[in-house]
Amino acid sequence: MVKLAKQIVVRGRVQGVGFRWATKMIADNLNISGTIENRSDGSVFIQAAGEPLNLAKFVAQVKAGPNPYANVSTYEEKPLENIPDFHGFRVTG
Repeated sequence: MVKLAKQIVVRGRVQGVGFRWATKMIADNLNISGTIENRSDGSVFIQAAGEPLNLAKFVAQVKAGPNPYANVSTYEEKPLENIPDFHGFRVTG
């Protein structure tokens, strides 16, 4: 099974609106593993790994805002060369 991993930072209305938990539900449905956390600067930091098609679907839903209360104004993404050995998708902070 081929896996890809990405590091993602989103900004906008992404804290205090259920963004992390809605993103976790999407990740769980798409079999994406990784972590998500709020940052002190108001952004949300995500590390996500999965099969390429599922990861692309995950990214599209994160960019669109995973729930109606969120609004992503900026999206930054970097590939992770070494894929961490995540166990499920966890909200860490």
